[in-house]
Amino acid sequence: MKLSFLSQNMEQRRDLILKGNVVSTILMLSVPSLMMGVVQSLIPVIDGLFLNNIVGTTAASAVTYCTPVVNMTTALSQGLSVAGMAIIGQANGRGDFKESRRTTIQLIVFALILGIVLAPLLVVGAFGLSDHVNEEIAHNVFIYISLNALVIPFSFLESVYNAIKNANGRPEDSFIRMIIMLVLKIVFNTLFIAVFSWGLVGSVMASLASNILITLWMFYELFLKKNSDRLEMRGFKFDRKIIKKLLYIGFPSMLSNLMLNLGFFLINNEVEKYGSIVLNGQGIANNITSVCFILPSSFASAITTMVSMNVGALQVKRAKYSCLIGCIVSAVTAALLIAIVVPLSSHLTVLFTREAQVLAVANKALHIYTYSVIGFGVCMVEQGAFIGLGKTKITLVMSILRVWLLRYIFILVTESFLSYYSVFWGNLFSNYMAALITTILILKVSWESDI
Repeated sequence: MKLSFLSQNMEQRRDLILKGNVVSTILMLSVPSLMMGVVQSLIPVIDGLFLNNIVGTTAASAVTYCTPVVNMTTALSQGLSVAGMAIIGQANGRGDFKESRRTTIQLIVFALILGIVLAPLLVVGAFGLSDHVNEEIAHNVFIYISLNALVIPFSFLESVYNAIKNANGRPEDSFIRMIIMLVLKIVFNTLFIAVFSWGLVGSVMASLASNILITLWMFYELFLKKNSDRLEMRGFKFDRKIIKKLLYIGFPSMLSNLMLNLGFFLINNEVEKYGSIVLNGQGIANNITSVCFILPSSFASAITTMVSMNVGALQVKRAKYSCLIGCIVSAVTAALLIAIVVPLSSHLTVLFTREAQVLAVANKALHIYTYSVIGFGVCMVEQGAFIGLGKTKITLVMSILRVWLLRYIFILVTESFLSYYSVFWGNLFSNYMAALITTILILKVSWESDI
């Protein structure tokens, strides 16, 4: 008796990943991630539309500046998620579902505690950063960063939820979560910004309200909903061995995401000195191209799942083939996006603002950013394979190399004659060079698990 893809439990999904057609399996695993990528990228777009059209350029510029700072805090949750996805995925590949569930519960509780502990650090950072930026955006920078401390614990839980579902071969569950999040963000942005006129505060409160409701839904889905994958907290106590393994595997990814966002923050500092107009133009381009960057890279989580499970089952050739197919599909997807977005660029940016100076910057940035998505997608898919192998140190090196060496140094070297356009060209240069380097590494790496 054949069951539909969406109704399969963990054991049935494992059988498909280990024995089914590689191409169709990757596509089936990726479609929810692709759809989730679209929805996920639409969330900052919605925020940008509300802020630019109702609150104003200054508030939108502050959000652009602050986003890497907030992301530096959530870098730890992303590292834990990467480790959890690899460890849980390989346990599933071995058929050890008891160990998979035990690791899952340890991951959830540890992530929640870590998020609560780190939240106050964001408030402390808000004081320091608001004293060292352009006075035009200083107050908004303080408001946005300090209030986002309330959202951090919920963000940690959502990040590990996605990892758990991807490791279990059920990325469609993460997609459902993102759909609910998008709808809630639109509703609360409309209420707090358009109706109550709370401005930038309303934007953060919309995020907080949405995240609280989403977390309640996730708790029901993981611990209360009656199915074969339901988790039990009864008799819980921390397992030092599992926590140590999560930190050991996840630390390179934590550091990678931290350094990545620190690099983006320093790049924003280079842009910020040109004023809020340039910063906002860059932010608009980022909002639009977030869709272009997320779609090709959405195949990475499917490749992590395919590689981790197949390596866990000692099917190395199948794991390698999965990576190759992922790269090809990612590159084709990116090329199609370029063909669609570039001709429409001026029609997209005008949705955010009518200010001619901001549009001039946004249109130029959008063109350059969009052409870099092929390199970015291939790089992310290959890094997904490294994560599936547990070789997260390689992803750490590549993330630092892509943003710090290949991009930030490029900006510093060319800024004297390219001005703020060095940021846009640096993006293009770094993504293609990173793709080339990761391709060389993936061809030479030993396809054996480091877990």
